[in-house]
Amino acid sequence: MKMVTTLSLSVAEIIVDEALRIGRELNLFPLSVVVLDAGGRIVSVKSEDGSGIMRFDVALGKAWGALGMGISSRLIRDRLSNRPVFQTALAAAADGKLIPVPGGVLIEDGEGFTIGAVGISGDTSEKDEYCAILAIKKAGLKSEPAEIDPDWERSYLSDK
Repeated sequence: MKMVTTLSLSVAEIIVDEALRIGRELNLFPLSVVVLDAGGRIVSVKSEDGSGIMRFDVALGKAWGALGMGISSRLIRDRLSNRPVFQTALAAAADGKLIPVPGGVLIEDGEGFTIGAVGISGDTSEKDEYCAILAIKKAGLKSEPAEIDPDWERSYLSDK
């Protein structure tokens, strides 16, 4: 059978390993990183030693929600913050695999097509998202959101 793979294991592993490297560089809490292809299948996953047992599920829910809604989990949070009934309905429709906080980032190819998503959990949601966006870019791909929340980045970097 001939099959076209849009998100290869080797690229997914670069994203996972780079996200973990960034987390260590920033001295973040232990991370769990999940990379899904465009069909929602797990391509690669790693959890660092000391990562809580629910971190995989949270990372999966961030990536799954982003992929399922076609927008980052940060944008899901922002759009649904004043719509709790719809947020609850989405969570039910996703069988609990919807975590509407930053850390779920879409992966896009050079033409802007979504080829997967990465979800990270372990530290604050904004730090998780930071690692995801930088890791995707390191793999030579585009992310949605394309940039880190500038307000958060300014405050975070000024604390360093």
